[in-house]
Amino acid sequence: MNGEGAGVWLTVAGVALREPLLLSVALSLILGVGGVWIGAHLSEHPGKLQVLAEYAVTLMSDAVAEVVPAPLVTRVMPLIATFWVFIVFSNLMGLIPGLSSPTSDLSVTSALAIIVFLAVHGFGFAVAGWRNYLRHYLTPSPVMLPFHLVSELTRTLALAIRLFGNMMSLEMAALLVLVVAGFLVPVPLLLLHVVEALVQAYIFGMLALIYIGGALDAAHLTDLPSSTENES
Repeated sequence: MNGEGAGVWLTVAGVALREPLLLSVALSLILGVGGVWIGAHLSEHPGKLQVLAEYAVTLMSDAVAEVVPAPLVTRVMPLIATFWVFIVFSNLMGLIPGLSSPTSDLSVTSALAIIVFLAVHGFGFAVAGWRNYLRHYLTPSPVMLPFHLVSELTRTLALAIRLFGNMMSLEMAALLVLVVAGFLVPVPLLLLHVVEALVQAYIFGMLALIYIGGALDAAHLTDLPSSTENES
């Protein structure tokens, strides 16, 4: 079930915990434990799992380095990589019979979008200082302040709705095809779901990365090597 129709799985102290929340928490724990396990079993003679993990980390690191100045790659990379990994596996949960993708629920995608919003300004404050960072909202003229604020809110809302809408529509389309055609076309549906899961995770992560890079650029932080040394 999706959206408001998602069933209540557990009630704690009168608070109903719905399927998307519990699946998100469970997935976060599984990924966290899995990441710790992989990190604790790194070897100079890696097996297939370690090779795959290292390859994925390299790809994500290269993508971050294309947008963020080099001194900040190691600071931004964990957040963006977490988005990519969590959203991919969250999207793929819809392939498990009886479960739905947490990202097909607006509350989950809204939470992710809020994290992006906080991260964008958090990096700006941390690197530029709050005075220097907030000053860019008054450029080229203080008259632009309302437009900057509206832009921040609308892009955060769009980030949440884009992922939610795409994943919900994908699951609805898959359900309709299965109802009409039965199980005669399961393989194409599975492939479509996997491709869409990867694409939507990539888009969300890249948008978050671009927003962070844009915040740093707006604060005139292209000379980060010197500014970072001064901070340290």
